[in-house]
Amino acid sequence: MYEGRSWQATEFGEPEDVMSVVETRWSAPADGQILVRVRAVGAGFADVLQVRGQYPGVTPPVTPGLEVAGEVAEAAPGTGYAPGDMVMGVTPAAVGETYGGYADYTYLRAGKVRRIPSTFSAEEAAGFMIPFRTAHQALAERISTEPGETLAVLGAGGGVGSAAIQLGKALGLTVIAVAATDEKLKFCMAHGADHGVNHREQDVAAELVRLTDGAGVDVLLDTVGGELTSRAIQGVGSGGRVSVAGYASGAFVTVDVMDMVLRNYSVVGVYAGGTTPDQDAAAYGTMLGMAERGVIRTPIGTVSPFEEVPAVLARMASGGPAGKHIIRVS
Repeated sequence: MYEGRSWQATEFGEPEDVMSVVETRWSAPADGQILVRVRAVGAGFADVLQVRGQYPGVTPPVTPGLEVAGEVAEAAPGTGYAPGDMVMGVTPAAVGETYGGYADYTYLRAGKVRRIPSTFSAEEAAGFMIPFRTAHQALAERISTEPGETLAVLGAGGGVGSAAIQLGKALGLTVIAVAATDEKLKFCMAHGADHGVNHREQDVAAELVRLTDGAGVDVLLDTVGGELTSRAIQGVGSGGRVSVAGYASGAFVTVDVMDMVLRNYSVVGVYAGGTTPDQDAAAYGTMLGMAERGVIRTPIGTVSPFEEVPAVLARMASGGPAGKHIIRVS
């Protein structure tokens, strides 16, 4: 039996109102599981949705935290891991389990665990799995891209968006970052974006057309949804592809099918949690190779202590600073 702290919400609500630290016990891992002593956690907007009760399948008490890095404390037989191994992985919190990553210990599913690249710190490892897996599915699996094409990323200052910038450049694409503030655009440019568009001050569609010499972008990655995406789609060129990967605005984009037909573009949905073990193995094999070569690495924005989990999630709920946000646990 292992003992420690975990952040929990016994009812749904805003993080700073409903979350508190609870003394928790963890038993030996079940078949196919690994018990990890958590070093760092990647904070994501999905954590906010879980605490608010807006994430499918989650019921109180909620211990959010989907992606962690740490040291194996105990592993079930046959998982391929042993105590002391340094790993990163995805917790079962997304499927309604009460054991999430904002804790001293958590469980990981063996199929969602990888060894930490030699080039990564624990903090970088904690923010790698979900953003880059989502970006890879959006840009290399649900659609295909070719070197020389142009990619526009909505929500480019967020975790998935800033990961997509790096992955897009690694795939040979010209990348246009679309974000809400000049500060976030500076972050995006520092992490590889070729151009930036402030969607609060500029006409997004007009800028996408201008930056592509009138052709429109080949690929649009959407993590925002709502009215912004509806506007940005008007900057997608003929034969373009739109990957819908999120709804940070609170609502998915409403697709105008007639417009899609007349302008000859396609729209696909992206959910990295719905992939098969074989798909995961291939994608992570590619991306971990890139990471080992230094081609991609987690675009960290902030690192905060364990005590500030509710405050970090509250800032994310209102937009927050750019980059991937990390909680250092131990």
